[in-house]
Amino acid sequence: MAIRDEFPKLAAASFDEVVTHSLVRDIALASGRTLALITLDNGRDHTRPSTLGPVTLFELGDALEAQRERAANGEVDAIAVTGKPYFLAAGADLSNVSSMPDRATAAELPRLGHRVLGLLHQAPVPTFVFINGLALGGGLEIGLNADYRTISAAAPAVALPETFLGLVPGWGGATILPNLIGIERALKVIIENPLKQRVLKPAEALELGIADAMFGPASFLESSLAWADAVLGGKKVERPHVPGTLERTVKWPIALKIARETLEKKIGTVALAPYRALEVIELAKKNDRAAGFAAEDAALAELIPGDQFVASIYAFDLVQKRAKRPAGAPDKELAKKVTKVGIIGAGLMASQFALLFVRRLQVPVVITDLDQSRVDKAVAGIRGEIDALAGKGRISTDEQQRLSALISGTVDKADFADCDWVIEAVFEELSVKQQVFREVEPHLSPEAVLATNTSGLSIEAMASALEHPERLVGFHFFNPVAVMPLVEVVRTPSTDDATLATAMRVAKDLKKTAVITRDTPGFVVNRVLAKLLGEAMHAVEQGTPFESVVEAQRGFGFPMDPFVLLDLVGLKVGAHVLDTHHGAFPDRFFESKALHELAEAGVLLDKDGKGEAKGIDKRAKKIVAKHTPAGAEPLSVDALRLRIEDGLADEIKRMLDDGVVEAAEDIDLCMILGAGWPFQMGGITPYLDRVGASERVFGGAFHEPRIAGPAA
Repeated sequence: MAIRDEFPKLAAASFDEVVTHSLVRDIALASGRTLALITLDNGRDHTRPSTLGPVTLFELGDALEAQRERAANGEVDAIAVTGKPYFLAAGADLSNVSSMPDRATAAELPRLGHRVLGLLHQAPVPTFVFINGLALGGGLEIGLNADYRTISAAAPAVALPETFLGLVPGWGGATILPNLIGIERALKVIIENPLKQRVLKPAEALELGIADAMFGPASFLESSLAWADAVLGGKKVERPHVPGTLERTVKWPIALKIARETLEKKIGTVALAPYRALEVIELAKKNDRAAGFAAEDAALAELIPGDQFVASIYAFDLVQKRAKRPAGAPDKELAKKVTKVGIIGAGLMASQFALLFVRRLQVPVVITDLDQSRVDKAVAGIRGEIDALAGKGRISTDEQQRLSALISGTVDKADFADCDWVIEAVFEELSVKQQVFREVEPHLSPEAVLATNTSGLSIEAMASALEHPERLVGFHFFNPVAVMPLVEVVRTPSTDDATLATAMRVAKDLKKTAVITRDTPGFVVNRVLAKLLGEAMHAVEQGTPFESVVEAQRGFGFPMDPFVLLDLVGLKVGAHVLDTHHGAFPDRFFESKALHELAEAGVLLDKDGKGEAKGIDKRAKKIVAKHTPAGAEPLSVDALRLRIEDGLADEIKRMLDDGVVEAAEDIDLCMILGAGWPFQMGGITPYLDRVGASERVFGGAFHEPRIAGPAA
């Protein structure tokens, strides 16, 4: 019976799959033994990684079955799997997973993966996987199901990212890995790394025990074959992290308890996948593959048809596809070349800019301020950060010296004469920004581009102070600058295409995702956050308990509640943001006098010795209570949640109608990359569709039903 016949629903379904073929050839080893080598290859170039869809798995299963039969007949002494150049496999074909026609068909996919990859474990001869390149998700699980694994030192990434995408490692990863490398290391790979969007480098995979040997890329296959031959000849393979009885009985439950508590603290309980993964990993303690695989099947059968996976794939596509083709971007050929960067200001933000620009663009960067001592301090601080990077081994000594030499400071704006790109990082006040641009513009060449990092001031008003307003563009970073991936590129009515194209090129060279927005208060992220935070402060000022406000926003899935977020961005900054939006849209945004008083007092959260929030400070509650008018009626959790959801749906619809961005997808992309909107929520607009806010507010939806789905 062919494997295809065991999975009739998958076999009958129609998929738009780029099939990764299983190409088989016999390799004569130096010892005289024969190894059957299966190479996974989709026939595309290096821009199209091999993926694992149903048809691919059927073909791989047939190839493995044929080699197992040959092994049983004594024709081959070992079976190995490797990939085309640069790739083993980038995991399951997620487009096919997300388009499964029904729950029964979706339930067959994890079972098919176990059936096919399990053939490596069940073979009558030793099996090997040579990880020659990228190995993600199911790609890595091919290796985990084999007896031995080698890895190329040039492989760009090894990871099990499933929990980040609303799934669990479902082709053996959640069961096999803990029993291969131990519970704590497995939790890092399966839970911690995906949620931090981290991957493993080859040396890390070797140290963890995921790979048994590592070889250089130039002779990787030859070295792997020679190593496999040695193993077949009796070479012993050491695996120091395989858990023993003590770890299983003592450390396993403790590690899982800590992992669960950490998840609850960092991401809350809205995301389902990480907790389902913990349940499977807990069962893996018994080292019973059949039971573990059944648990993986059950978890995926629940998660694949669920809203969070659909939402995650929508978010994944935004980040992987739409982010690379920014809506409204002019012809990139219009971009001007940037050979020197000028930064106005010498504070913390300016220093972050300088470090990012010099590292990514590798061009001279000059900073300026009114006071030489302030400039000198900033330059020394930036060079200190460069030295710290070298000390951590993240850059070489040569690069350390080169980057340090590219940083300079001045109080003479004439030194900006040869700068192609000048960005300001001064106090968030319109007159101040106008003044610094007025001072520097006469010294610049006609081709130089000016950029402002304002978080919400009118850039058009800023440009009115310039002789050439067409050269000014908004370039709004998020803090911390080196970490946050989003830049809002803001176009005024005067900004010309060459300036905008240059801004988009600079963002790309900085390895940031750029979204083009209109010049409007708050642009995208701050406008949405102003709605959330303004509603939160207004609610407590009306007597609603802080705890109820936190509960009302919990369903959004943010990693922190609104008051922790306010504390993080700074109370004065938060108050300024609310004031700006209330001034622009007084009928829809609240100002907060209480927040101003809290900012002056410097109090909001009650924190422990480590700086972690324990709740709202009693003094903060007293300050807020002073601003509660007589007769104010507190809102219930449900009433406040509905109010916030409807307010967001209304505001986002207005933003789209006003052309702040081109489409709802751009708002979702901004919120995911600029505000940490969770992947499993899929973006703010699908969420508002799911909970019915879009229908309640404007009688429609931002998306088609499949993206929205039923309520999460």
